[in-house]
Amino acid sequence: MERLEKLTAGMPLLVGGDRFTTVPADIADAFEPGDAVLVADTGEVLHVPDAERRAATVAVDAAVAAFDLMGTATDEQVSAFYDTFANALADDTIFVAIAEANAADVEAAGQKGRSTTRLELTTRMRNDMIEGLRGWRDMPGGRGEVVETVTHDGWRVEQVRDRLGVVGFVFEGRPNVFADACGVLRSGNTVVFRIGSDALGTARAIVTHALRPALAAAGLHEGSAALVDSPSRAAGYALFSDPRLSLAVARGSGRAVSMLGGIARTAGIPASLHGTGGAWIVAGPTADADDFGEAVTRSLDRKVCNTLNTCAITADRADELVPVFLDALRAAGTARGVEPKLHVSADSVAHVPSDWFDRQVPIARAEGEVKEAQAERIAADELGREWEWEDSPEVTLVVVDSIDDAVQRFNAQAPRFVASLLATDPAEHDRFFATIDAPFVGNGLTRWVDGQYALGKPELGLSNWETGRLFARGGILAGDSVHTVRTRAVLDRPDIPR
Repeated sequence: MERLEKLTAGMPLLVGGDRFTTVPADIADAFEPGDAVLVADTGEVLHVPDAERRAATVAVDAAVAAFDLMGTATDEQVSAFYDTFANALADDTIFVAIAEANAADVEAAGQKGRSTTRLELTTRMRNDMIEGLRGWRDMPGGRGEVVETVTHDGWRVEQVRDRLGVVGFVFEGRPNVFADACGVLRSGNTVVFRIGSDALGTARAIVTHALRPALAAAGLHEGSAALVDSPSRAAGYALFSDPRLSLAVARGSGRAVSMLGGIARTAGIPASLHGTGGAWIVAGPTADADDFGEAVTRSLDRKVCNTLNTCAITADRADELVPVFLDALRAAGTARGVEPKLHVSADSVAHVPSDWFDRQVPIARAEGEVKEAQAERIAADELGREWEWEDSPEVTLVVVDSIDDAVQRFNAQAPRFVASLLATDPAEHDRFFATIDAPFVGNGLTRWVDGQYALGKPELGLSNWETGRLFARGGILAGDSVHTVRTRAVLDRPDIPR
């Protein structure tokens, strides 16, 4: 093989063995010796400058070196790391430098016209980080646990849980995810993370003032949790193409996560991805109206991945429950001091009063308040579109023929993530669970989907089923689930026949 020294526009690049794409002119012009070009399994061509490759490589080098030493690190050392890290974040004299860095990140993002809702390291987020780290501290590591023993005459075979390897994280500019990513150390792994450019200053401050001192105090290699120190997305591409990763985790939504997953799969790296967010609530023929209204309002308290995005009401209850839904939507807006935004499937417009479509209201967007029609129609095949709302609760309504109709639309259009059925008939719930293609299924609010809240375990990531069901694990990835199983033979005597 020869080293790639230049690209020319139109150069064919192989994809998947039987397809090809071509090099775009802008990438060909920007390419220099030492750079890399990646082709995701989606066919997208990506340029990775040499500087970004080196930034990712340095971080992975450190994590690999640290992993080699984690075999002899004790659970007590790992617990001490979490405890010291949490205490540093709780210490106001230490945290002031992190808060100043975050304020600078928030200001810079605001000047660029970007949303800062998830970027701001609020008191609540800080406390959640501290609580999460202490949760990891108190959780058993699981390394060395014998999960199965097969006994033979004179010998036995043990299946033993052990650490997996280096885990790569790429996530959006939410500082709390930085602490979440460290959860993989609990089971003896090491981690490399790349955070969005808007939060890079905050990440650097956390590393300098809390993370790195905690590793040192616990006697762990500083590469056990390594930051890819680059604001460029290309550094994330480089990270997810490094075959030394044992697992690639992408937190975020939409096209960016899908592309990162394609890069990891092309490199042969298992990936845990959460792509498109947005939960569905289905109100069936036996739904209790009060319970339904509560579920809608409580599922729209703020915009995160498990927020209600699409509500389906069966036609036989539409006259009664559409008004309940609209009142619940208004209540969610009132709780935030804003007007809500409604989208109505084109085949369901007749069920919503016309004044919703005629009324112009201020909708709180990332760029500020914008006057819009409070309700707009959307195509019946757009029910899976995620509304990335800033402050005004935003949701889609569709009236369906039956619960089965809602399930079919969910399976065909939704990101296959969260689904709730409001019904009082147990048989309806049994059929719903059997037919809905979602990893998270409930009977009320959708916001319960959270590792810490639901399972008492700080989560590393949530995965939907956009690209198919997950092999041998659930949709919540926790630190103690990042492991491998090794097999050990114990011979009680030397003369075992074969």
